[in-house]
Amino acid sequence: MGLNWSLRKNPVRLECRVEFSDYDETRDFLDRAAELAEKQGYYPDMSFGRTHVSITLSPQDDSGIISDELKGYADLMDELVSTEQTVDETK
Repeated sequence: MGLNWSLRKNPVRLECRVEFSDYDETRDFLDRAAELAEKQGYYPDMSFGRTHVSITLSPQDDSGIISDELKGYADLMDELVSTEQTVDETK
């Protein structure tokens, strides 16, 4: 996982905060995250401000375990941020 994901224990979850330079970047990321959620059938908790998004990934069952599948989802979120940065570099 490339972002600064933090493992929280009560309740068990992964959290990170992503910063963007402006609202357009934030909104583009949120659109991509929504597409990913629809494609994967997993809907993370997200809150956002003008230039940041806070993401929480929680197990979908009562296991209390961060599964490899959930870590894989975090990796996909990382790729969304990398894609955004790649797009920004072309501006």
